[in-house]
Amino acid sequence: MNMEGYLKELFGGEIKLINKEEIGKEESIKDFGYGKPYLIEFKRGEETKKVVLSTMKGDSFGHDHFSDRAQTLLWQHDSFDRLPKHVKSLDVGFFTKDGKMRSARDAEEFFLLTDLVEGEPYANDLDRIRKTGKLKEFDLVRTKRLSSYLSEIHAVKRDDPKLYLRKIRDIVGHGECIFGLIDSYPENLDYITPEELCEIEERCVKLRWKLKGYKKRLCMVHGDFHPWNILFRPDNDFTLLDRSRGEWGEAADDLSSLTMNYIFYSLLSRCEMGGSFEKLFIEFYRDYMDKTGDIEILNVIQLFYVFRALVVASPIWYPDISKVVRKKLFNFVWSMLDCEEFDYEDVNRYL
Repeated sequence: MNMEGYLKELFGGEIKLINKEEIGKEESIKDFGYGKPYLIEFKRGEETKKVVLSTMKGDSFGHDHFSDRAQTLLWQHDSFDRLPKHVKSLDVGFFTKDGKMRSARDAEEFFLLTDLVEGEPYANDLDRIRKTGKLKEFDLVRTKRLSSYLSEIHAVKRDDPKLYLRKIRDIVGHGECIFGLIDSYPENLDYITPEELCEIEERCVKLRWKLKGYKKRLCMVHGDFHPWNILFRPDNDFTLLDRSRGEWGEAADDLSSLTMNYIFYSLLSRCEMGGSFEKLFIEFYRDYMDKTGDIEILNVIQLFYVFRALVVASPIWYPDISKVVRKKLFNFVWSMLDCEEFDYEDVNRYL
């Protein structure tokens, strides 16, 4: 790495590197750390300075992804100096692919720049079907395109049991997932009580322990495969937006994300599962099952359906749906917490 060049850019003046060595290599009762600190000694003009360079390694304690480690280091740089008697942070940066060091000290907020993609959200199709009650010829084509796509990416497996556990843990405890959603529900609702939400949380923890036995299921996922993240074009080809919460996970996450919306839209239109949305739902499952043979998914999808049902039942995300629909959605949540094997051909039994 170009250490001298980086130090010159940071401190200015002429820099001469004297020494770099790992700190804390001696034996200790503490046998694990999140990263490696290095002592860096250098001369700046006539002055000799010593600083510490810290890195983080990937592990199963919430640091599996590059973005996890970036998040931690950015937060440390921002917060160290605000705590009395804490060591000061001089800079935060990153290593480039060619081994150079770059500063990110001036960053206040990060942004993402992407291509502009032509297409209409798949949610527009669902809105049309809800209004008319009828399917067009391409509706079944699109459903099968989506099931085929998921069958293809879910066929890409990875042997990493700790990462599978991370995914299951995040579905329960992440701020974007079950616990975070439940915390966002206001008090004094007339269709769910705080005591019932507490019980849902407790039972989700039990489901998490059940899913620990399915570590071999880790596969490539999108992570937020819902109708607003799918843009279709007139030729029935599509592009996806906003992949979320990691590259690897449980296939049931993607299936529940999409198919929960067939249930939701059917409830909005007729307060039960039936008609065009039931047809799309069953055709999606049949096509996916034919292509993957993944019968086991019916034993693991319940926790993910709880997550997705809490999303569409949320008064924050969906403030204008009826109390009847919300009650049906919570019936579905309770049913999923009791369900051993999901029967996709008889959803009404869960509503």
